[in-house]
Amino acid sequence: MNVDVLLGLQWGDEGKGKIVDVLTPKYDVIARFQGGPNAGHTIEFNGSKHVLHTIPSGIFHKSKINIIGNGVVIDPLIFENEANELKLSGAPVEKNILISKKAHIILPTHRLIDAASETAKGKAKIGSTLKGIGPAYTDKVSRTGIRIGDIQNSSFKEKYKQLKQLHLSLIKDFYKFDVSIFLIDKLSFEEYEKRWFKAIDYIKKFNLIDGEYYINTCLEKQISILAEGAQGSMLDIDFGTYPFVTSSNTICAGACIGLGVSPNKIGEVIGIFKAYCTRVGSGPFPTELLDETGELLREKGHEFGSTTGRPRRCGWIDLPALKYAIMLNGVTKLVMMKADVLNDFDIIKVCTHYIQDGKKIENVPFNMNIEDFTPSYVEFNGWKKNLEGITKKNDMPSALKKYIAFLEKELKVPIDFISTGPDRTQTITQ
Repeated sequence: MNVDVLLGLQWGDEGKGKIVDVLTPKYDVIARFQGGPNAGHTIEFNGSKHVLHTIPSGIFHKSKINIIGNGVVIDPLIFENEANELKLSGAPVEKNILISKKAHIILPTHRLIDAASETAKGKAKIGSTLKGIGPAYTDKVSRTGIRIGDIQNSSFKEKYKQLKQLHLSLIKDFYKFDVSIFLIDKLSFEEYEKRWFKAIDYIKKFNLIDGEYYINTCLEKQISILAEGAQGSMLDIDFGTYPFVTSSNTICAGACIGLGVSPNKIGEVIGIFKAYCTRVGSGPFPTELLDETGELLREKGHEFGSTTGRPRRCGWIDLPALKYAIMLNGVTKLVMMKADVLNDFDIIKVCTHYIQDGKKIENVPFNMNIEDFTPSYVEFNGWKKNLEGITKKNDMPSALKKYIAFLEKELKVPIDFISTGPDRTQTITQ
């Protein structure tokens, strides 16, 4: 038995939550392997909409186990609030969620550092969600972080106090800010910290596990596992559009590190992409449309961040970037999201390569931030038809079939699913 991996191939917001929810019936365990509450995985069914930030997207299937892996960073208060909302919808939160003891904790001061760092950067800011993700991963790498397993130890509060003081000194002495000028989710630091400690007690109610042993035991027992990624491949700390990236490895290799499984235990790799492109925050975006077409994509696709609410930047699909992500991840299956957003477009464009110094290039440049290149497009006729109710590929409009066939030929990977709406039932399969 192997671990199948599902991840995003663009700059995040591809629709991973919906597809995990659709695929969950095939698996026994759903496991998040990286990222934190900067994720926003949206699931819709039975007329209800749910946005998940830390909790895996299999939580609405009552017989499935959901694991928060060691590669995830957890804000206890955000986690508690999310769990309480899910309980109102009947999700078996405390029963079906397991948390790795090796997952790192986001402290209130991590969020202060995040705010101070972004403020200090001014126009050069990276577009952080201000959830404390980067500072938490920084402490992890510098070997000063606090992990979930630490909350079970008598020395936890003393360890917290020491790290808190280090953070406050950093804000005061390095960033030159008075802590009191920053609010955390509209709360003062003192009030947020008070609620945060109550959330720590809440987390103690959960089954805190040695995740790597648990998952490998599942594999030995032929228990099926789907690893759920967050953000997108182009935001990977090593292979994304650095420095405008997240702080973890979002690609398939991150599943091995973030769950504790060996590379030879990876099975299918399911890559998700939109029929066009979006990006939230700063950073390069070769196919971005700063015109009426871009505005129309945003309007039709309801392109606003699930976590931040910020309007997403929109543009045509970028095949060089998509091929790059497929290569890095070893993708075996593709899922195309939001085909329905393009229903009303007369012409749909696809970036097939870039032009740099008059020459055709198909690779993603080393530094997309400063290198001068432009996208080159081919055009397709739009299908100009509502896709509502279509569930089989044979029933798709001919123009959509041509679009899919072209992408499959270029990407050399089959597109198994095509999403035509936010609800779990709005999916075209073979």
